[in-house]
Amino acid sequence: MTGGPFSGLLPVCRKEFVHLSRDRTTVFFALAIPVLQLVMFGLAIDTNVRQIPTIVLDSSRTQESRRLLESFANSDVFRLSYFGASESELYEAIRAGRAKIAIRIPPDYASRLQQGQQATVQVLADGSDSTITSQAISTANGVALQESMRRLLGLNARPPIEVRPAVLYNPGLRSPNFFVPGLIAIMLQMMVIMLVSFSVVRERERGTLDQLWLTPVSPLGLMVGKIIPYGLLAFLELTIVLVLMRVLFKVPIHGSVPLLYLLAFAFILTVLGMGLLISTRAQTQAEAFQMAVGTLLPSVFLSGYIFLIENMPIPFQGISRIIPATYFIAIVRGIVLRGATLAELWPQAAILTAMGLLSIFLASRAFVRTRG
Repeated sequence: MTGGPFSGLLPVCRKEFVHLSRDRTTVFFALAIPVLQLVMFGLAIDTNVRQIPTIVLDSSRTQESRRLLESFANSDVFRLSYFGASESELYEAIRAGRAKIAIRIPPDYASRLQQGQQATVQVLADGSDSTITSQAISTANGVALQESMRRLLGLNARPPIEVRPAVLYNPGLRSPNFFVPGLIAIMLQMMVIMLVSFSVVRERERGTLDQLWLTPVSPLGLMVGKIIPYGLLAFLELTIVLVLMRVLFKVPIHGSVPLLYLLAFAFILTVLGMGLLISTRAQTQAEAFQMAVGTLLPSVFLSGYIFLIENMPIPFQGISRIIPATYFIAIVRGIVLRGATLAELWPQAAILTAMGLLSIFLASRAFVRTRG
């Protein structure tokens, strides 16, 4: 390859493999930390709101009030942990954090129902946690509606309309099925960007990068030679994560694994280019670390990994469209959860491929300017 645009590629690639084989600590943490994060987040994160600690003030103490409380308990959303003696005790329990929800049944609850009048039940929710609050209020309204229908139609009567919902692709509403596939993109991005940027900046700090410029290696050969080992390491990480996802978290893979690897190539190419771009800007490993971490938060919060993109303000929706993780998360979830094929995923694949080619092009130009 002497004299060509990729001259010096093989020696640089061999040199980088030798460096990785000697720096086993870096390789270990590059593979172990993402796996540890996968296990930790996959086991800890659960978006299904269940068994919210609830304090009850039942001033009615009748059969009707007990039936209502049983309906709350049977919903699996409320855990009737405490029974208060006064309204002040309800507020104190929520303020102290012992309870997130308080249910207050007035003394005239049963008598008003028997007289055919409307009875009021107060549900107090801790608004400091919006997720719990919205789920609790929604469930409380559902319990009240169910009890109202039972009284209007009779205990054994059927309502005129019955809704039979069916959840596709994740019928058990398991949180790992939703979070773990998306976590793959976040972990791959952080691992690749940090390793690539640290590798180049470390050589610049030691002065070995300047020595490489004095050899017959071309900028493109140097760039590609340095990223190939880390690209292969990223595919190894992807394989480990997919195995853990399937074996440990029991997440079924409904689609084609070869297609996932094929489309992952475009994403890995993109983040490799991002790592190289960071390395051309950063002068120290501390600066490279700060820049790499700076790419993490947008990828977590604006990529659709946690929050729905369509619910974001228009400017932030625009930002999400230029984040590579946005498209790879959609690809991973589409293949793993829904069994989507290239016919459904080609828009995301095309955009991600364009991003990958653009990032490598920009990184190569930055390398040329760095040499100059």
